[in-house]
Amino acid sequence: MVVVAGFAGRRVAVLGLARSGEATVAALKAGGAEVWAWDDNAEVRARLAGDVALADLAAVDWSGIAALVLSPGIPHSFPQPHPAVVKARDAGVEIVGDLELLGRAQRDAHYIGITGTNGKSTTTALIGHILHQAGCRAEIGGNLGTPALSLAPLGADGGYVIEASSYQLELISSLAFEIAVLLNITPDHLDRHGGMDGYIAAKRHILDRQGEGASAIVGIDDPICRAIRDDLARAGQQRVVPISVQEVVNGGVYVENGWLVDALDGAPERVLALAAAERLPGAHNWQNAAAGYAAARRYGIPGEAAAAAIRSFPGLAHRQELVGTIDGIRYINDSKATNADATEKALVCYDAIYWIAGGLAKAGGIAPLAPYFARLRHAFLIGDATEEFATTLDGNVPFTRCGDLTNAVAAAAGKARADGAPGAVVLLSPACASFDQFANFEARGDAFRALVAELHSGANP
Repeated sequence: MVVVAGFAGRRVAVLGLARSGEATVAALKAGGAEVWAWDDNAEVRARLAGDVALADLAAVDWSGIAALVLSPGIPHSFPQPHPAVVKARDAGVEIVGDLELLGRAQRDAHYIGITGTNGKSTTTALIGHILHQAGCRAEIGGNLGTPALSLAPLGADGGYVIEASSYQLELISSLAFEIAVLLNITPDHLDRHGGMDGYIAAKRHILDRQGEGASAIVGIDDPICRAIRDDLARAGQQRVVPISVQEVVNGGVYVENGWLVDALDGAPERVLALAAAERLPGAHNWQNAAAGYAAARRYGIPGEAAAAAIRSFPGLAHRQELVGTIDGIRYINDSKATNADATEKALVCYDAIYWIAGGLAKAGGIAPLAPYFARLRHAFLIGDATEEFATTLDGNVPFTRCGDLTNAVAAAAGKARADGAPGAVVLLSPACASFDQFANFEARGDAFRALVAELHSGANP
């Protein structure tokens, strides 16, 4: 755990007591702060009642509070700010997030930050893997799963590899990432940012406070990030490293004919045949590989070591995770695909797909996936999005309304076996949030993994 000592002897409010909030409370108390905490969920409050001083932060007197530490899931601007945030602002109280507190508490450490609409979790895990394989002291967390303040303290010879969501980036005021990775930007979370311009601005915060010696690694295969790369290059404040899976880029890292090419320091050099990176299938994962390689090189890791680590990368749970093969049918857990753009990255990788989709739909639904419908042998729909998705698929893809994941896995397995299609995959890639039936995408993916294990035990008594 990182101890936050900057508020010793002062009162700090923590709003939101999920994983990051609970870790924040522990870190502040260990540093000598008096903590007032609150969560709007009564069950969460009851669970923590004996461990922390609970106070309804929408009703307290804010005059004696030094800071509000806000969990990233709680709105502070759009669609409307939480009442406690309004009161804190009116009182002139500083509002921060846990990444900011990490940066203040561990000032001597190195920081690599990764963001993007899609691919940031895989890229974060990949960079952490490369650093560990190279013998570097590194901690990996943030939005990826381990709260920032639950990570181990590091000195000047250690580095934090942090996945940063748009929500988290808006709550940073002083932390600067020596290496900042911006993978891509497509519409997402627009309600929380007041529209696309606000979402882009939030993502750009990962580049704030970078100066000479810092590196901005930017994917240029979407027009928004290409424009950001151009703006950074004109400003000349940091080194800008472009990455692409579509074109040759000078001074960066790119993919050409299935090869990862290093053009960071002169003549382009092929460094890795990406077919050898078995846990990074598809062009979207090639972008992740290019970003991970570029970040490792800018961190000082030799290219050969970085390429070898990419080959040995075991993959990320819940992101195109192969959880079993039964009767020649592969079962793929892509529960982390919570929007259509993320699901697209999986659909392009397989040709005979028995697709499990649904949950809480995002804006736009699955209409953008129409170019890939020919790859779908059958769709198995679950959750609140069932009727919306059924309308989109009607007349284009055969589908079954399954209700829940248990029924969907059983139906998909039976249909795939009956069809006997070569290369068949049962793919959980929901294109939806999970909160209608599961606590989070991890719980959904774990449930899928358990259901596949039951199928496997039934097939092999």
